[in-house]
Amino acid sequence: SFSSDEVIRKRLLIDGDGAGDDRRINLLVKSFIKWCNSGSQEEGYLQYQRMLSTLSQCEFSMGKTLLVYDMNLREMENYEKIYKDIENSIAAAHEKISECKKQILQAKRIRKNRQEYDALAKVIQQHPDRHETLKQLEALGKELQHLSHIKENVEDKLELRRKQFHVLLSTIHELQQTLES
Repeated sequence: SFSSDEVIRKRLLIDGDGAGDDRRINLLVKSFIKWCNSGSQEEGYLQYQRMLSTLSQCEFSMGKTLLVYDMNLREMENYEKIYKDIENSIAAAHEKISECKKQILQAKRIRKNRQEYDALAKVIQQHPDRHETLKQLEALGKELQHLSHIKENVEDKLELRRKQFHVLLSTIHELQQTLES
């Protein structure tokens, strides 16, 4: 009591690629039995030709199956090669992504350094350059020297005037004493 699904499943297993091999084998067995039981030589020859034809079909089917099997093996090898190529491409892409990330980090660092440099350059531009500063310092030094010289002259004149004033006062004092006596 096989269910129809089981019968179909068994037939498909026996049939192989669905080319009707089990039918041909059954036909070959029937032809062999008819050939064995053939009454005349003509009928025997006809059954013999049918058996050869069926055998030829079976051999052709078997050859075709082998070719398909070989083709499937080659396709599997081809797919494995394609799979490995894809894996290698993925690995290369990961490496490239990693390299690009490094380049992005480096570019960010360079950009940050450039911004810091620009900020420093703006601060530096606000101040006079070294040569100009040295010229100003030299001019201020000369002016200071000139003012020191003027100060010394003024102090010398002041000292001279003090002495002259002192002499004048002494002379006035002497004159007063001379006038009083």
